[in-house]
Amino acid sequence: MRIATKIHLIVLSLTLSLAATIVSAQTTTVIKFSHVSAIDTPKGQAALRFKELVEQASRRRIRVDVYPNNQLYKESDELEALQLGAVQMVAPSLAKLAQFGAQDFEVFDLPYLFANREAVTRVTEGAIGKTMLRKLESKNMVGLAYWDGGFKIMSSNKPLKMPADFAGLRMRIHSSPVLEDQMEALGAIPQMLDGNEIYFALHSRIVDGVESTPINFYARKLYEVQSHVTVSNHGYLGSAVIVNKKFWDGLPSELRKTVDDAIREATIYGNNLAAQENDAALEAIKKSKKTTVHVLTDKENAAWRHALQPVRKQLEGRIGKAIVLAVTKESETRRLPER
Repeated sequence: MRIATKIHLIVLSLTLSLAATIVSAQTTTVIKFSHVSAIDTPKGQAALRFKELVEQASRRRIRVDVYPNNQLYKESDELEALQLGAVQMVAPSLAKLAQFGAQDFEVFDLPYLFANREAVTRVTEGAIGKTMLRKLESKNMVGLAYWDGGFKIMSSNKPLKMPADFAGLRMRIHSSPVLEDQMEALGAIPQMLDGNEIYFALHSRIVDGVESTPINFYARKLYEVQSHVTVSNHGYLGSAVIVNKKFWDGLPSELRKTVDDAIREATIYGNNLAAQENDAALEAIKKSKKTTVHVLTDKENAAWRHALQPVRKQLEGRIGKAIVLAVTKESETRRLPER
C-alpha cells in the first residue's frame, strides 16, 4: 500500500473518530438537578444515587449535574428557575408547589394528618398522590416521585410540652399558609425563612425556635443554638421530584423510561434512608448533650392535637375539602395482611 493511501486512511479514520466524538457530545443530554439539602442528607444521597443510576443505564447519553445545598438557587427561587428552564430538575418541599397554583399539595402540611410512614406511602404511592402529580403538567412541570423527609420535631430554648409554652415565640417555618395557621393556633408568631438562614436567625435570636425533621435539625447543627427539642411528630415533611415539562416532552421515550426507572429506584433508596437517619439523628442530638430531648406524654399529645385540630377545618376551603377528606380517609385506612 502506498504511503499516500495510508495517510489518507489514517486521516479518514481520525476524521470519523472526531465526528463520532462530536455527535456523542451533541447527543449527551444534561440534567441540572438543583435542591436545597446538604449532600449527606437522604435527599442529597438520593439525588446522587439517581445520577449514578441514570448515567449508567443511559450509557452516558444522560449526564446529571447535581447542585445541592442552595448552590444555584435559594429555596424560594428554585421552582421559578425550573419553570423558566434554567434547571431541568428540582426537589422542593411539597407545600412550595402551592405558590404556583397547586393548592392540593398544602394538604401535606396539615397537622396530625399521618399516623406513620405507612400512611404516607398509601397516599403518595396510590391513586391520590399520582393524580396530584399529574396536575402539575398544567404548570409546565412534570412530577416524577415523592421523597420522604420524615416527621417533625419542635425546638426552642425552653421546654415545649404544652401548647401554652408556645405563647409569643417566634417560630421559623417554610412558606406555607398551613404552617402559619398552625403556629398561630399554638400561640406562636410564624416567621418565614429559607433553610440556609435558620442557624444564623436562631443564633442571633431573630427567631426563638423551629419545626424541623431530626435529620435537618442535626445536619444544620441547630443543636448548637437550641437547648430543647420536643419529639411531637405533629407534621410531615416531604418533597416532590419535578422536571421541566418542555424538557421532559423533548426527551426520547426510551430516555424518559430510563429516568423513570432510575427515579423509582432512587426513591426507594432515599425514603428508606430517611427513616433510618431520622432515628439516628435523634440519637445524635441526645448524645450531643447540648439539647434536651422530650417525648410528648399521652396527655401532652392530646393537648397538642386539640389545639391544632381547628387548623384542618380552617383550611379546607383553601386547599379543597375533597382532597383533605380523600387524603384523611386513605391515610387512616388499615390494609389487611395478604394471604
